[in-house]
Amino acid sequence: MRKNLEIPQGKRTKLYRFLEMFPGLVSYGAIILLFLLSWFDPVIGSIYLFILISATLVKAIGIAYRTVQGYKVIKRAMRVDWRRRLEDLADPHASYERLHNQNDKSYHFEEHVENLKMIATMTKEYPNPAKVYHAVIMTAYNEGEEVLIPSIEAVANSTFPNDHIIFVFAYEARGGEEMDQLAQKLARKYKGVFKQFILSKHPDNIAGEIIGKGPNLTFAGHILAQYVADKHLPVENIIVTSLDSDNHVHSKYLDSVAYEFITHPNRQRLSYQPVSLFTNNIWDAPAPSRVIAVSNSFFNVISTMRPHLLRNFASHSQPLQALEAMNFWSKRTIVEDGHQYWRSLFFFNGDYTVLPIRIPIYQDAVIDETFWKTVKAQFVQVRRWYYGASDVAYVGSRLFTRRENRFMPFWQLFPKFWRLLDGHVTLAILAPIVAFGGWVPMIMNVSAHSMVAYNLPNIVSIVETLASIGLIISVLVSFKILPKRPAKYRKGRNLLMILQWILMPITSIIYQSLAAFYAQTRLMLGLYMEKFDVTKKVVKK
Repeated sequence: MRKNLEIPQGKRTKLYRFLEMFPGLVSYGAIILLFLLSWFDPVIGSIYLFILISATLVKAIGIAYRTVQGYKVIKRAMRVDWRRRLEDLADPHASYERLHNQNDKSYHFEEHVENLKMIATMTKEYPNPAKVYHAVIMTAYNEGEEVLIPSIEAVANSTFPNDHIIFVFAYEARGGEEMDQLAQKLARKYKGVFKQFILSKHPDNIAGEIIGKGPNLTFAGHILAQYVADKHLPVENIIVTSLDSDNHVHSKYLDSVAYEFITHPNRQRLSYQPVSLFTNNIWDAPAPSRVIAVSNSFFNVISTMRPHLLRNFASHSQPLQALEAMNFWSKRTIVEDGHQYWRSLFFFNGDYTVLPIRIPIYQDAVIDETFWKTVKAQFVQVRRWYYGASDVAYVGSRLFTRRENRFMPFWQLFPKFWRLLDGHVTLAILAPIVAFGGWVPMIMNVSAHSMVAYNLPNIVSIVETLASIGLIISVLVSFKILPKRPAKYRKGRNLLMILQWILMPITSIIYQSLAAFYAQTRLMLGLYMEKFDVTKKVVKK
């Protein structure tokens, strides 16, 4: 019997409805509590605030450390010849004899040698690198050639052999006749470049589907599965990578994923998460978009250094056999990437892990036709990301239920639920509390100016100054991950890349706190976001 992995539509149960409201209730409650405690006793209010601010300082120090550490690891991983390591796996015994005495300090070389030894002594069959295929599903709505072709070319120019790549161009019927014509043009252009270039036209207005990327991916997934069956390809050896139309895979990404796929025995219960860097067009983007893009790139760099907390985000890879078994992606959420983690976790009864791939996939920062359109489009993008708060109800409804409906042990799932809730609440409350919280105890109790409340703004200022050291380190690292400055920009543009960070307090409040509160408020009121608003990525000539 197939498990019910879908998000409910229409009327929810009382438990599910309460859990949808819960992130917003906690976020609003945390802000209100500061005012109430400060009104009751400014000292208690100050202590509450100081605990929250101190947690911010600890996180800032951790962010700085993980950013530097992550950057170094990613640079080392990108220098590895993953194609050669894959070829070593074809004859693991001979490769082990050749390599086990070498003093090689490259990224995970010792682990590579151990993998060769493990595979050489395995009694059960493992996937031969020559029989591993990549299937790339690229989704599109109304993007033009200037966006799509560089993304397709990045796949074609990877070090993984093209005759083992199946490319599925998944476009929406609602894109109109112009998109139809472009799809046919791309099919002609890339005929013979890959093992197969498949067109998948997702119909509009299918019952039970939201307007979003998930239904398009799932429709394309079924077309891919049919092609694999018709051609008698080994479904257990096919890795599917979902890409947005602006994604440029690093040339070594597919080889790196194939290597990890082969060397992990539990390969069907893994997904493979690259580092998403929003740097394709970073030099063209206006300052607010640059700050958001680089900040999100840092978050992804940090995440790859914390594998136990890693979740699916944006582009990721997963075996076709596993995807087909769980009916691919959700067709009822606009955050199908992060939600895919929870679907997979429950489908495999808790035996599921996201494996970090320390190779980047480069994405676009948001750029629209004008500055103010870009500002608005950026908000649309992040509010969609933060609608991931809807997963609190999806996970909680399975956590707080009967054992047979939970799919995994309570105490294994509860920490994951807690971190999910904490992450969304922190997104909402942190920026305004850091910016304005220091004045609340004194303002709310003017008749009792305690020494603690009176000096709290100064204490908060000191903590913020210490936390800014982490920001300075991040700014320095940001120049390392940026692509080369285009010739059309003068060196003065480098100075703007530094000065832009004075916008950090403003962008944190608008694009982090307000966007998170917006998404959580919609959930509280039952005004569900069921349309994936595509953000424009204008290409500047």
